[in-house]
Amino acid sequence: MIENNMKLEFPSKSQNESFARVVVAAFAAQLDPTIEELADVKTAVSEAVTNSIIHGYEGTDGIVFIECNINDNKIEIFVKDKGKGIKDINIAMEPLYTSKPELERSGMGFTVMETFMDELEVKSEEGKGTIIRMVKEFKSVSTKG
Repeated sequence: MIENNMKLEFPSKSQNESFARVVVAAFAAQLDPTIEELADVKTAVSEAVTNSIIHGYEGTDGIVFIECNINDNKIEIFVKDKGKGIKDINIAMEPLYTSKPELERSGMGFTVMETFMDELEVKSEEGKGTIIRMVKEFKSVSTKG
């Protein structure tokens, strides 16, 4: 049973990445996370949204969709696009792999998401888009009376 959820959609423009991370962080704040837990969520969301914009849509206009669910002390975050999709998810998730070597800081997006979140799943179909599912359990919630 989902206790609370929210949905957000916005154009695939790089300036919207910071907007997305702030909205998800504001939604997650109801779980009273630590500053570190909130920073982890914001960083992972930034990486997922940036992947959708840069790799999914490759400079074309599209929509990035975010859905968040809160259950108990966990937030489940879906970042979806209807972009070009990922040919081989296993290769794409290898640290330092990038399809855009000319870009600064490329090749670490999925590694960052895996590091900061408790669960990461990636589903993609070429020509149809990508769905990234991330889950973070807030330990700070379970320690409070």
